[in-house]
Amino acid sequence: MSLNVNRSVSDQFYRYKMPRLIAKVEGKGNGIKTVIVNMVDVAKALNRPPTYPTKFFGCELGAQTQFDTKNDRYIVNGSHEANKLQDMLDGFIRKFVLCPECDNPETDLHINPKKQTIGNSCKACGYRGMLDTRHKLCTFILKNPPENESGSVKKEKEKKNRKKDKENGSSGGEAGNHNDIDAPDAVDRDDDDEDWAEETTEEAQRRRMEEISEHAKGLTLTEDLEKPLEERVNIFYNFVKEKKDSGAIDTADKEILAEAERLDVKAMGPLILSELLFDENIREQIKKYKRHFLRLYQTQLLPRVPIILKDLYDADLLEEDVILAWAEKVSKKYISKELAKEIHAKAEPFVKWLKEAEEESEGSDEEEDDEEDNVEVVYSSSARELKMETTKPEKSDHEEEDIDIDAI
Repeated sequence: MSLNVNRSVSDQFYRYKMPRLIAKVEGKGNGIKTVIVNMVDVAKALNRPPTYPTKFFGCELGAQTQFDTKNDRYIVNGSHEANKLQDMLDGFIRKFVLCPECDNPETDLHINPKKQTIGNSCKACGYRGMLDTRHKLCTFILKNPPENESGSVKKEKEKKNRKKDKENGSSGGEAGNHNDIDAPDAVDRDDDDEDWAEETTEEAQRRRMEEISEHAKGLTLTEDLEKPLEERVNIFYNFVKEKKDSGAIDTADKEILAEAERLDVKAMGPLILSELLFDENIREQIKKYKRHFLRLYQTQLLPRVPIILKDLYDADLLEEDVILAWAEKVSKKYISKELAKEIHAKAEPFVKWLKEAEEESEGSDEEEDDEEDNVEVVYSSSARELKMETTKPEKSDHEEEDIDIDAI
C-alpha cells in the first residue's frame, strides 16, 4: 500500500507517493535487530540514499545501524515496530526532504565540504536555502554526500584539471611556435580569453552572489543563535509584528515557522502569536489563523498528547465522558484524517488509563456500598461521641431452620 510522502496531506490524488515501510525483526537477546526490508524503494521515492533515513532512525532511537548495500539490507539494532519507524520517517521527511517553502518533496541536497554546510534546492518552486546542521544526521551527510552531489563535485574537479592541462599544453605550444612563426600566439591568447569569459558570464556571477548570500545567511543564523533567549524572542516578535502591520500575516505561516526554527524559539511561538493576533474577536481569529498555530504546535506537541490530556483532565477542564466519547471516533472535521489518527494513536495510553481507572472506581464503589449496609450507628447516653460498629447480618428465619441433623 502506498502512502503520501507528506502524510499531513490527506488528498488521495496527491502525486508524491511512497511505499509503506516494512520492518522485520531478526535474532534474539543482545543480537536482536530490525531489518527494513524495502528501504531502497522508500528512499528512491524520497530521492535520498537509503543510508540517510536508516541513520536517522539510529540517531533518534540511540541505536547502532548497519548497511549492506550489496544485498540491500539496512538494519537498526534492537526491536522496533514498523508503525513506530513510519512515524519517525515523517520526521526525516519534514527535516531533510520537504521544501520549507512549498512543502513539495522535489528537493536536492548540496554539500559544501569546505564550509561544512548543506544546501537545499527545490525544483518545484525554485527555493534555495541552507539546512539546519545541528541534527546528528548532518554529520553523516557531510561525510557521505549524495551520489548526484559527489558526481557534480567530480565534474568540477575534471573541469579544473582540463583547464590546467590546457594551460600546460598552450605554454608548451608557445615555446615551440616561437621558433617557427608568431601567428599561433594570437590563437593561444584567444583561448585564454575564452577561459576568462566562462568565469565572467552573468550566470557565473549569479552563482557566486548566491554562494555569498547563502554564506551571509549562515553567519546571521550563527550570530542570532548566540544571542540570549530574550533577544531571540524579541527578534521573532518584531518579525511577526512586521508581517501583521504590512498585511502579509495571512499567508506568512511558513515564513513564521521558518523564523521560529531559525531562532530556536518555536516553543515560545504560540504565545507570541496569541498576543499579536488575538483580541475580542478570538473565535473568528482562531479559525483564520489555525494554520499558523498548527505549524508551530504539530511537531513538538504530538508526542506530548497524553500528557496534555491528563493535565487538562486534572485541572477539570475536560470531563472524563467527553474524552472517552472523543476517543471512540476519528474525525476529520477540523484537520486531516491522517493527522487525527496520529493524535488518537498518541492519546491511546491516556485513554486506556482513564478506562481502567473508571473500572477500578466502579469496583470500589460496589465494595463501599456493601460495607455501608453492614454499618450500624450505636447510641449511648454515656458516650460523648457517636460510634460506628460493623455488624454481621442477622440470619433469616429460613437460614435458622437449616439445622444440621447430625449435630443434634
